[in-house]
Amino acid sequence: MQTFFVPEVTKRVAERTSHKIEFVEGYGGSMVKVADTLEGVQSGIIDIGGYCFCFEPSNLPLQAFQVMLPFSSMSSEVSVKVAREVYDKVPYMREVFEKKFNQKLIALISDNGYNLTTTFDWNTVSDLKGRKLAGAGLNLKWLEYAGAIPVQSSLPEAYTSMQTGVYNGWIMFPSGVVNFKLFEVSPYYTETGFGAITWHGMTINKARFDKLPKDVQDIILEVAREFEAKTGTVNDANYPKQIAQLKELGAKVKTAVPDSVRIEWATSLKDWPKEKAQELDKAGLPATEVLSMAMELYEKHGHKWPVRYQVK
Repeated sequence: MQTFFVPEVTKRVAERTSHKIEFVEGYGGSMVKVADTLEGVQSGIIDIGGYCFCFEPSNLPLQAFQVMLPFSSMSSEVSVKVAREVYDKVPYMREVFEKKFNQKLIALISDNGYNLTTTFDWNTVSDLKGRKLAGAGLNLKWLEYAGAIPVQSSLPEAYTSMQTGVYNGWIMFPSGVVNFKLFEVSPYYTETGFGAITWHGMTINKARFDKLPKDVQDIILEVAREFEAKTGTVNDANYPKQIAQLKELGAKVKTAVPDSVRIEWATSLKDWPKEKAQELDKAGLPATEVLSMAMELYEKHGHKWPVRYQVK
């Protein structure tokens, strides 16, 4: 947002219109609390927000659909393409922002591939049984079904919590481990291959957007789509660099767990996607449709599931 979206919108508005646009920027909770960004955009406290749908399990439960399909593609580019196709084909996924929360979804944002960082070495799923491991939102279920004790946490707390033994690991992509120096307290980084997840988005207050000149609206939408694509390609380009960086910093990196470990872990989770889909279907959401579509789209992009989930 800071290095591409804002400067590109500013530049293109100046070059292609008679207007000038100015952004007042604030990140990491400096304008509204990180978990209150949806409400911040809804109320107009902020005009544009980038945030994780993981903070909105009640308001936006289906927007976390990729988390309901663990061991998906580790490619951020594939993840964001699959998400975009689902959002384009299922109107609810876009419309809920406008109809319920007074904002327009202008970009999806992919995370890097999720793995597991721990304070201890492990080789099989059974080694995790009874261990306290942290995550955020729905990915805690990945831990629970594997027999670990899931702990809800946030990255700013992670270093101290693992240092003091509150918990002993985190489901985390490599950039999070590098940037928050978690390798100092959890030196074992295992490429479990949970998948790259697109469950962040960027939205703009609808009333604010509607007041903007049409040519400025068009540029915002244009740059937002380019930004969306870059969250895939840039993450994929950075991933191997971050793994190499972790090794240089002294982390003990297992570059790939055996297929047998993924199959064992995925097998423990095999009934969960269907249970989650049925739960959300009962709430009136098109969950079975979304999860079925997403799995098929992943396969069209060449992904092979360690265990093929059945959601219908």
